[in-house]
Amino acid sequence: MNPFVWKVRVYWEDTDAGGVVYHSRYLNFFERARTEWLRGLGVHQAKLADEENVLFAIRHMDIDFINAARLDDELDVSVHSVNASGVRMTFSQDMTRCADRQLVATARLTAVCLKADSFKPTRMPKWIRAGIKKVLKGPDNAK
Repeated sequence: MNPFVWKVRVYWEDTDAGGVVYHSRYLNFFERARTEWLRGLGVHQAKLADEENVLFAIRHMDIDFINAARLDDELDVSVHSVNASGVRMTFSQDMTRCADRQLVATARLTAVCLKADSFKPTRMPKWIRAGIKKVLKGPDNAK
């Protein structure tokens, strides 16, 4: 799988008084990259909840904070590994500072597919699994 990369700029609202990104903001940046990756597959999460009664929730997340991101940094937030099964997806993500290519943080997480009206586990729609499988194969591996 070729990594999906989403760019984000660090603003005042993301930092403490010293200009360092709050730890909780890293979660936001990782979430936005995953959301845009899914959007690229045609998965619009509000529509998915409304029309198919399905949503994704994070079940587990490990984050390693390696280097501080600071005010005005431009960051590349990548989704570079995804494994999808019936109910869950596991993601690996990296966050890199564009100016010096320093790794800022990494995340490994598990998302689960739930019924929107009951929050009970449900199988991921086949069309989403098929889209993920197609992306994972990539253009060089599609046969």
